[in-house]
Amino acid sequence: MGNGKDKIHACGAPKNLLIPCVLLLLRRVSNHGYQIIQDLVEFGFSSIDPGYVYRILRQLESEKLVQSHWEVSSGGPPKRMYSITAAGTEYLDMLSQTLEKYQYTLDRFFSMYERILFVSTEKTNE
Repeated sequence: MGNGKDKIHACGAPKNLLIPCVLLLLRRVSNHGYQIIQDLVEFGFSSIDPGYVYRILRQLESEKLVQSHWEVSSGGPPKRMYSITAAGTEYLDMLSQTLEKYQYTLDRFFSMYERILFVSTEKTNE
């Protein structure tokens, strides 16, 4: 995070795919950290260090991309609820555009990979 140059690698890919995913989940609905972690697992992340996710949430909050408040319920301990800010939504939109460009590159990679693999397979079968 930090300045714009820190946010994106030279190749155009975000440094950390968790960040846009967390922001996207929060754009859908405000939530507490444990549920965000569960949603990330459902998103497709196989193993997630909860401490790392909470560090990301604190970093996003320090950069004003996310805000939080304590929610008190009668059925359990207070939970810190996170929600995306207007700045976080703008940042997510920018990341989405970057990821779309990166997806184009990945699509071309896999298309070429399949063509080369197919040609290699044909040569070995001859």
